[in-house]
Amino acid sequence: MVSPNQVETMIREALPDAQVQVQDLTGGGDHYQVTVVSSQFEGKGLVQQHQLVYAAVRQAMSTEAIHALALKTYTPQAWETLKSA
Repeated sequence: MVSPNQVETMIREALPDAQVQVQDLTGGGDHYQVTVVSSQFEGKGLVQQHQLVYAAVRQAMSTEAIHALALKTYTPQAWETLKSA
């Protein structure tokens, strides 16, 4: 089990410019929904974006400290477009 703050820290270590929102879906500390906005996603497809985030939390997932991770990833431009829609 890891805390939402720990998940956020892992992602920010890998993607320093990231805006990260972490939601514990079950209250048990092992099922999370994460929204990540990063300029490092520019020019990358959705799968590549998700791979960057999964790489950041790989250790926690391999030990099943994180059992499930739902991802939403955006470039800053896509995030601004979404917010203004």
